[in-house]
Amino acid sequence: MCSDFSRSLTLLRKEKGISQRSAAKDLGISQALLSHYENGIREPGLAFVVKACDYYGVSADYLLGRTLSRDGTTIVDAESLYDYSAEKDNVLRGSIMATLSKKLLVNSVGILFDLLGKVGSKEAIKACSDYLGTALYKMFRYLYRADGTNNEDFFAVPARQFITGTATIDMTCAEVAYVDALAARVKESGSLPPINHDVLTQTYPGAYQSLLQIVHNTGERITRRLIAYRTESK
Repeated sequence: MCSDFSRSLTLLRKEKGISQRSAAKDLGISQALLSHYENGIREPGLAFVVKACDYYGVSADYLLGRTLSRDGTTIVDAESLYDYSAEKDNVLRGSIMATLSKKLLVNSVGILFDLLGKVGSKEAIKACSDYLGTALYKMFRYLYRADGTNNEDFFAVPARQFITGTATIDMTCAEVAYVDALAARVKESGSLPPINHDVLTQTYPGAYQSLLQIVHNTGERITRRLIAYRTESK
């Protein structure tokens, strides 16, 4: 419990904008004891956990690191997960380009996971989710830290480790796991469900256009960069 609890306890205090001394006084303990809790040196009793939850307005599950939702709710199935893409007039304010990019990615990711569901490899699905999740994590964190004023203690991975490529390493590991899982599935079943232009056009008549656009744009971008690299190397 210590690691997640101490981190959450520290972040909640900093978010509240109060000193350790003030928080300790409000919580009815010494500053030294609160420091021990926040640094993971000692584990608190149940009475303190309850008092801290009331003080910071969060659930015990959140404070203990068992959920990312402050009210303690967890995702138990796909139906209970909020679907932003289902919102009516779902347009990102201030940027048509952002809305277009989002829709291209949402549609394409939907096709990818639908195909993986048909492949039937839980390992491949998890590896793909890990890879894409880390890519999103990286883009969000770069945005979060861009102006240099946000406290990065919000993230479990320290800033110095993030900027030296730990997230990229995680993506590489997920990519290896993904390729291995697909290879194992082919070896087990002999083949995968057909994936070609005609099948994709028929199965995903609307969303497939988004995937084609991403394939085209990515191919063009990679080709341009390769040409530029070869030109500069001469």
